[in-house]
Parts: sequence; structure tokens; C-alpha cells
Amino acid sequence: MKILVAPLDWGLGHATRCVPIVKEFLRQGAEVELAVVKANAGFFREVFPELRQRVAPGYNVVYPKYGFNMALWLLKNSAHLNAVMRYEKRYAEEMVERHGYDVLFSDNRFAFFSKKAYSVYMTHQRRIAFPPAVAALDGVGVRWHRARMRNFDEVWVPDVEAAPGYAGALSHLPALRGAENTLKVKFVGPLSRFDEVAGSLNAGSLKAGSLNAGELPAGSLKLDSLNAGKYRVVAVISGVEPARTQFENRLRDILRDVPGNHLMILGKPQAPRRRWTEGNIEFVTHLPTGDFANAVRNADWVISRGGYSTVMDMAYLGAKCVFVPTPGQYEQVVLARDLATAGYAVNIPANRLSVESLLGAFKNNVALPRPESSGVLENAVKDLFSRVGDKR
Repeated sequence: MKILVAPLDWGLGHATRCVPIVKEFLRQGAEVELAVVKANAGFFREVFPELRQRVAPGYNVVYPKYGFNMALWLLKNSAHLNAVMRYEKRYAEEMVERHGYDVLFSDNRFAFFSKKAYSVYMTHQRRIAFPPAVAALDGVGVRWHRARMRNFDEVWVPDVEAAPGYAGALSHLPALRGAENTLKVKFVGPLSRFDEVAGSLNAGSLKAGSLNAGELPAGSLKLDSLNAGKYRVVAVISGVEPARTQFENRLRDILRDVPGNHLMILGKPQAPRRRWTEGNIEFVTHLPTGDFANAVRNADWVISRGGYSTVMDMAYLGAKCVFVPTPGQYEQVVLARDLATAGYAVNIPANRLSVESLLGAFKNNVALPRPESSGVLENAVKDLFSRVGDKR
């Protein structure tokens, strides 16, 4: 069984949530290769140094400076996105023809499918979230996305099947009837690269760096070089530009005036690993999986964007979270709002992020519900391999 896994390059979250998928494919005996772009190649090289990488077309998304321009931005860039999708389709067909893949696995890549291979599409956004001003487009978005998903043999949803799950209305839609109910949709449970790490931490057996895949390069950071257990805040910087850098700079200014020692993980796996300190803030360009988990588990609070992959990661690690949704990414706004309403996290809109709002957030008693091990991913992979075997 030969599989090519291709995550979307709109932020690193699509790559990180593919980690448990790839591990399960490998565990069940498949030969796995990765379709990567520059932004996620370094991350995959660190986690899966033994796997071959194929260079994939990138969507190269740069979000508008101001979030309220997002609807206009989508219209303006629709020609570019459609061109990438056409190229992506040709790329998928070429990969199957040249390298004989039995399965193409797409994490939110709309056109990464082939009729010559069994094609699986993964998304938590069966419903594309639109802001209230254009809420009338909600149905249009559902139908457009459903049309894209019909090109695939299966659709995997990284959430629990019982509503509301972790993604709420984004992943759970009303039951469809007749011709509309043609998609093979499977809920495969919440996915996180920290699944195994969290289990080891709970058992008290994880040592710094012990779960890193392969040897780290000389001079790489180890957790004992950090102030483990002494951080009031671990800030996780992620997302696409220019919003990523705006978030980093805003938190730099705020955390200088928040009492305590803080760690800022810049989320740059493609950059040389580096550590430095500015006042009460320690910076690292990137942390390996085990070290990242230890830093988060030993922090009082985690501040991050509200992307769904981040939500799943923090749930596995048992973090107390303040989510600051990326302006213009309304699905993050919906997730953060719903999690705050449920008492699972604190939600601070980007335009209200300040020293005062952060100190106020620390007065809340919140906790994300821990995911339960259910074996649904293992069973989904077994069923997938059975279906592919039957088609041979």
C-alpha cells in the first residue's frame, strides 16, 4: 500500500494534525510519502526524517492586513486559487502516474485527487464559516465545499461524531437525504501530534527530547536549556502572514508588562533553531514535539490563535488557554467564541488584546475536555486499506 499525504499550506496546523494519520498508516504497514511545500517541509523532516518528500504546489496565501477585507480578498484572489487548484489536479494525476500511489490523502487540498487512486479528503470545516454581514453565503459555502468533496472516495472529519464535538457547527451538519447524502463521511476523532506525548506525560515517563524523531542537529535546543516549569505564559505564534507577525509583535509589547517569566514559541520550523531572551520573555524559533509538550504542560497559561489544530493540541496537553482568533478567519472566531461559552477557554478578540484583558483572562477557571482514546482512527485506516485492497 503506497500513500501520498498532502496537507494544505494555510498555516502549519494542517501539517501537524497529519502526524497521527501518517503514524497510523505506517503502523499498519503502508509505505508513506509526503507532498510538502517550503513552509512545512522542515517540520515533516524533523518528525519523519525517514520519509521521502515530494514538492507540491503551494497556495501561497497572504491574508489581508485587516480582517474585514477577507470577503473582498477572496473575490479578488479567486482566479489565483482556481489556478492553483487546476495545477494541483495535474500534479495529483502526475504523482499517481509516475510513482504508482494507491491512496492520495488530502488535508483540505481541494483538488488533490485522482480517479486512478483511492482519494481521501480530510476537513473539520464541512460548513465554511462566514461573518454575520455575509451570513447569507453560508448555504452557498456548504454546497461549494460539498461539490469539492464529491471528487473524493471518502471524507474524514477530525472530531468526535456526537455533536457538538470540538468544532461544533463547523464539523456537524444536519442529516442530508436522497441525492445529497452521497458523501462517505467518517469521524476519525480529534487528531494531534501530541497524542502519544500526552500519554507519556500523564504516565510521568517522558524525558526532554525523548519523543523527537531522529537525531537533532548539533546545537539544537533541549528542554533543560529552558526555564521549564517557571513560565507564567507560553505564547504560541502561528498562522499566515501578515497576521502571524502582527500577533508576535503585539504579544511582545504586552508580555513585557505582564509580571512573570514568559516563553514565546515563534513557530518557524524552517528557520535555524535559536534561543534568546529579551527582558522577561524567552524566545525560541521552534521546539521539537516533546519539548513543546513539556513547555506547555508546565505553563500557567497558553496564548495562541484559535485554529482547530491548535485547539486539538491543547486539549491533548490539558492546557489552560487564551485564544486570540486571527482577524478575517471567521472559523477561528466561531471556535473561540463557542469554547469560551462552554467554559473551556478564554476568548479575546485581536482588537481587544491588551495587558488589562490578559490579566483579566487569568482570573478565569477554564479547561478543555481531554480527548478519549477510542480507536476510531485505527478502524478508519483498517477500513480504508480493505477498500483499496478490494479495488485492486
